[in-house]
Amino acid sequence: MDQLLITRKLESLARCIQRVSERCPPSLEQLKADIDAQDVLVLNLSRAVQLCVDIALHGLANRQISLPDTMGQAFEALAEAGLLPVDLAARLRKSVGFRNLAVHSYEAVRWEIVFAIATEHLDDFKRFARCSSEWL
Repeated sequence: MDQLLITRKLESLARCIQRVSERCPPSLEQLKADIDAQDVLVLNLSRAVQLCVDIALHGLANRQISLPDTMGQAFEALAEAGLLPVDLAARLRKSVGFRNLAVHSYEAVRWEIVFAIATEHLDDFKRFARCSSEWL
């Protein structure tokens, strides 16, 4: 496994989380009115999800665990291997659905969900980074 590549991905993940924290308005109403904040949050949350998927796939490949058919299943495979808590794997799998919607149907993004992720679930990404640092 390319440790430098994974280290860079973890650093990028930390930057994405930081950008979301810095640019998230204090209320949903403010987010709905701030197009720039919307763009920053959606872009960085989408990147964060993709980085987690990439790291997860590297972790699976490094352990010679069969790669899953979908991105969301990567987190489940890590949980089955005892490398990720089941509750975290379930939330990260859901984040893939958000990422897919944001990337492929941006106009359908629900700002309530973006705001909830930005204000209540950033720790999931931090927790994933800590877990992956342990098994990488």
